[in-house]
Amino acid sequence: MSKQRPAGGAPRDGRRAAWLAMAATPVLIAGASLALLFNPWWVLPAQQRAGVTGTTGLPEAEVARITGVLISDATVGPPDFAVTVGGTPVLDAAERGHMRDVFGVLRAFEVVVALAAAAMIGLGIRNRASARWWRAVGRAALATAVVGSGVGILFALFFDAAWLAFQRVFFAEGSFSFDPRVERLTQLFPISFWTEAATTVFIVGVSISLALWLGSRHLASRSRARLG
Repeated sequence: MSKQRPAGGAPRDGRRAAWLAMAATPVLIAGASLALLFNPWWVLPAQQRAGVTGTTGLPEAEVARITGVLISDATVGPPDFAVTVGGTPVLDAAERGHMRDVFGVLRAFEVVVALAAAAMIGLGIRNRASARWWRAVGRAALATAVVGSGVGILFALFFDAAWLAFQRVFFAEGSFSFDPRVERLTQLFPISFWTEAATTVFIVGVSISLALWLGSRHLASRSRARLG
């Protein structure tokens, strides 16, 4: 005799999927927003707006080459950060050590984003006609927009303190302070670059969140209408 599936199985599965959607949605929004920082089409113009060619004394093409290598080493690896100019390393030992720390943080974040994406794709295929699923995605997106707006305002009002706190969370004390007069890392990515980057990331993140919230509301309404 075959066993019947408990009547409460489907609702429990739906609740579990909704909770997973609420956890994974902010991760994917953060991943999509932060990807901007590793896109040369955005990074290079931002560097020019920050006056990097004047600060480094390097031509624009050389700045683009160095930046491309650093982005590749930070995101794909191997984390050598051994790019040179005229045979001389661009970064000193302390700067390369910090960038290896950056690589480690990014690699962990990439794994989390990949797991969240896999979960959302798998669950989304199964629950694409579920109003509960789309409501969960929408609630998570709206919460991300609200939190992102709040954090963005804090960064705008207290950037130096917020930036220092961010660095201390992810990196060892003393491993991220460099002299912009002689060390290339802060010349290539000065504080004005990071101010613009933070502002842009928060705007993009909030925009994605609101668009996803509105889209999810529409899809949830369509799902309810089909059931009705």
